[in-house]
Amino acid sequence: MSAAAAGSAAADPRYADGCAWIEGELLPIAEARIPILDTGFTRSDCTYDVVAVWDGAFFRLDDHLDRFERSCRLGRFNPPLARDGVRAALFDCVRTSGLAQAYVEMIVTRGVPEAGERDPRRFRNRFYAFAIPYVWIARPEQQAEGIALVVARDTQRIDPAAVDPTVKNFHWGDLVRGLFEAYERAAHSVVLLNAAGEVTEGPGFNLFAICDGVLWTPAAGVLEGITRRTVLELAERRGIPTRISMFGVERLQAADELFITSTAGGVMPVTRLDGNTLGDGRPGPLTRTLRQAYWDAHRDPAWITPVR
Repeated sequence: MSAAAAGSAAADPRYADGCAWIEGELLPIAEARIPILDTGFTRSDCTYDVVAVWDGAFFRLDDHLDRFERSCRLGRFNPPLARDGVRAALFDCVRTSGLAQAYVEMIVTRGVPEAGERDPRRFRNRFYAFAIPYVWIARPEQQAEGIALVVARDTQRIDPAAVDPTVKNFHWGDLVRGLFEAYERAAHSVVLLNAAGEVTEGPGFNLFAICDGVLWTPAAGVLEGITRRTVLELAERRGIPTRISMFGVERLQAADELFITSTAGGVMPVTRLDGNTLGDGRPGPLTRTLRQAYWDAHRDPAWITPVR
C-alpha cells in the first residue's frame, strides 16, 4: 500500500468529504462556516488560489503560493498568515482529510467590518483553506470523447480594466451567465470574447487552439493559469511551436484541435465547437500527447511536494 493510500485508510471518517481550516481550527468540510458579514461573501472582496494533490503530492505548490501572494499584493490584502503559515494550513487540511487526490483551496477575504465601518483599509483580513476530493471540470470519461464548447453570443467577458483576471477572484457573473448559455445550446461549457471580439477564457479554464501544428493561447484578459504555464513549458520541451497572442473566433473555427486547461482536470480535449465537429470527432494527436505529458509531470520531483 502506498503512503498516500495508507494515510487515507487511517483518516478520521468525519473528514472523508474534506477538511477546512477556519480561524486556526480544523473542521470536517460539512461543519465549516464563515461569518455572514465577511466581505468575501457580501462583496466578493477576496482572492484565492487552488492547488491539486495527486497521488499524495502537491503539484507545483510553490508556483501556486507565488501566485497567491501576488494576488494578495495586487488586491491590497494583508493575510493574517505568512507564506509558511499558509503552507502549513494546506498540509494540515490534506493530512487530516487523508485524501490522496484532492482539490485544495486557499482564500483571503477583506474580513468582517466593525459596526458602521466602510473603509476597507481598516478591515481585519481573514484566511481560510480547505481540501476536498479532486474536482474535474470534465471527468476522465468525458475527456476520452472530448467535450462540446460554445462561444458565447450574449455574454461578454468583464473588461480587465475593471476586474484584473490575473488576480483570481469570484467575480463570476459573466462566466455563470455564459454557462447557462452553453447549457441552453447543449454544450458542456463556454468561452467568452472581449469587447474587441477576441477570445479570452471560460469558467475556470484557459483555452488552446492547435492550428497547423502551432499551439495558440490568448495573451490577455485571462488568468495566467499554472496548468496553462505547464502546457507551454511541456510544449517547449517537445519542440512544439507556441504563440501567446490575441485572436478571434475564426481561429477557433479553423483549428485542427482545441483543448482547455485547469487545475481541475488538467488538459481536456474539445471535439465540438458551436455544434460543429472538430476533425474526426475524437481528441487530436497533439492534445493527447500534451495531456499524457501533463499527467506524467505529476511524477516529476521538480514539480511535486509529497504530503508527509
